[in-house]
Amino acid sequence: MFKRKISDIFYQYSLSKWQIKIVFVLCGFAILVAVVWYTQSLLNELTIREQQTIKLYADIYRRSLEPNADLEEIAFLFDKISPTISFPIIITDQNDIPNKPFNVNTKNVFIDTSLSDEKQEKELFNLVREMGKEYPPIIVQESSGKILQKFYYSNSSLISRLKYFPMVEIIIISVFILIGYIAFSNIRRNEESKVWIGMSKEAAHQLGTPLSSLLAWLEILRLNKTDPVMVSETVEEMENDINRLNTIATRFSKIGSQPEKQVENIYVIIETVCQYFEKRLPHLGRKVKISRNLDRHIFAEINVDLFQWVIENLLKNAAEAIENKHGTVVINMKEDEEKFITINVSDTGKGMTKKQRRQVFFPGYTTKKRGWGLGLSLCKRIIEEYHSGQIYVKDSIPGKGTTFSIELPKSQKQV
Repeated sequence: MFKRKISDIFYQYSLSKWQIKIVFVLCGFAILVAVVWYTQSLLNELTIREQQTIKLYADIYRRSLEPNADLEEIAFLFDKISPTISFPIIITDQNDIPNKPFNVNTKNVFIDTSLSDEKQEKELFNLVREMGKEYPPIIVQESSGKILQKFYYSNSSLISRLKYFPMVEIIIISVFILIGYIAFSNIRRNEESKVWIGMSKEAAHQLGTPLSSLLAWLEILRLNKTDPVMVSETVEEMENDINRLNTIATRFSKIGSQPEKQVENIYVIIETVCQYFEKRLPHLGRKVKISRNLDRHIFAEINVDLFQWVIENLLKNAAEAIENKHGTVVINMKEDEEKFITINVSDTGKGMTKKQRRQVFFPGYTTKKRGWGLGLSLCKRIIEEYHSGQIYVKDSIPGKGTTFSIELPKSQKQV
């Protein structure tokens, strides 16, 4: 009955997801049509304006050829309209031969003045033929119908760019729809994707403690190089940090594959992690006491490297949550009647709000200024997917502290 309810929920979820996909695609298509239509209407309007401008320019030119033309007024009109023309114009005779001088009878057309007049004329003539294919010329005639001049023109650079803009829009919006569709298709794997995206950042986070410690041990060696006992102890701790670096590399190699598990003493593993951190928390700028209440005779089937990773993450988060000069982290472990092992990690830190408690295991969520918020997400995956257990926030009070709980199946055999 319970399984059927779960399947019904997933069935409803997948239906709603498909509905979201369809709505998303339809909205993208509607935006595409609207943008292309608007761009095309804008393009048509600009084209009409340029055509009106060239007609006005040609009309003023025709009036300047009249015997009784007011040249001062015409010059004034030319001065006003010329700055508004951004498209190329070539004035020719009735046989489509560009008028001379070329620099006077052309506008917005590049002329290579290093060429001879004959070659300049040939290039302009070829350009006139291309313009004629795009738009018919504006013809200036006498009252008798005799053709005086022809005005060839083409689109301005703005209109030329706008012509290709709908294609760019189609590509961009199509890519946007495709990305959105893929994103919704993979919504169930969103958490795993975020974990992998930020794995490099989590690696740096994991490497921070042993690397910081190694730097501190090097400084201690420099200050106490004549003390054999201190040198020996420091070298031993440096070896521990180097071994930890190797452990971190092993952990990352196991994420994404099914790790091997063995029956292990939980007390030994937790105690090892606590001892390691007790000596290194001062190097991280934390004056934190780690208090333990552990049962020495509890065993569970686990992967040591990954389980240590969980405990380390909880300890480090607990230490970082303590903002006062001094604080305490308490680790309790017990075995309940249902043969489950419960491990509680409590701190006297800043605590969390209800909203933060709901989001704390989401990939990418963090209350820190630095980090990707992957530590607790990885803890959840390690405990629940690899060890068939549970991890959750048992209790948290803002300003007083937080308690995380881990529940693991107890091993029936002990070694």
